[in-house]
Amino acid sequence: MIDSNPHYTTREIADVLLISKSNVENYLHQLGYVSRLDVWVPHELKEAHLIQRISISDSLGKREKSDPFLKRMVTGDEKWIFYNNITCKRSWGQRSEPPQIASKAGLYPSKIMLSIWWDWKNVVYYKLLPKNKTINSDVYCNQLDKLNAAIHEKRPELVNRKGVVFHHDNAKPHTSLQTRQKILALGWDVL
Repeated sequence: MIDSNPHYTTREIADVLLISKSNVENYLHQLGYVSRLDVWVPHELKEAHLIQRISISDSLGKREKSDPFLKRMVTGDEKWIFYNNITCKRSWGQRSEPPQIASKAGLYPSKIMLSIWWDWKNVVYYKLLPKNKTINSDVYCNQLDKLNAAIHEKRPELVNRKGVVFHHDNAKPHTSLQTRQKILALGWDVL
C-alpha cells in the first residue's frame, strides 16, 4: 500500500485496513518506514565552483579580521511569490531510500515580485512590485534610492561610520552600467 502511494497518512491506512492509527504507526516503524517531508533537489556544484567558494570564503574571513565589515553589510534579492503555494507533503519511505521529490508549479502561475534588503539586525527595506512587473535597471536604481533613504533612517550608524558594504547577485539589472553608476554615487562598497 505504501509502495503504491507513499503519501498515505496513517489515518488513511487505518481506515482502509480497519485498524487503529497507532497500530499502523507501529507496523510501519517495524517495517523500517519513517515519515518525512519531501525535499527540493538542489543542483550539484562542479568541483571548480566548490574550490571557488572555498577561496572566496577564505578571503572574506581574512577581510573580516583585518577590516570588520559584516555588521556594515546590506544584502538583498528578489523573489517571486506565487499565489498558489505548493507545499511539500509528508510521505512514508524506507530509511535507506531518498525522500520523495515535490513537483514545481505550472508554467504560468500567478505571482508577484518581492524585492527585499536586510542587514545583520533586520529587514531594512522591501518593495512588492505591481503584478507582472519585473526588475530592470530603472526600477532597481529607483529601489536603491529608497533603500538608501531607509538606511539613513533606520541605520544612521552605517552612513556615519565607514559606510555600507553592499551585496547583491549578478543579475543583469544589478550589473548594468546605470546600476553601477548609481551605487558609485551612493558611495557604497560592493562586496
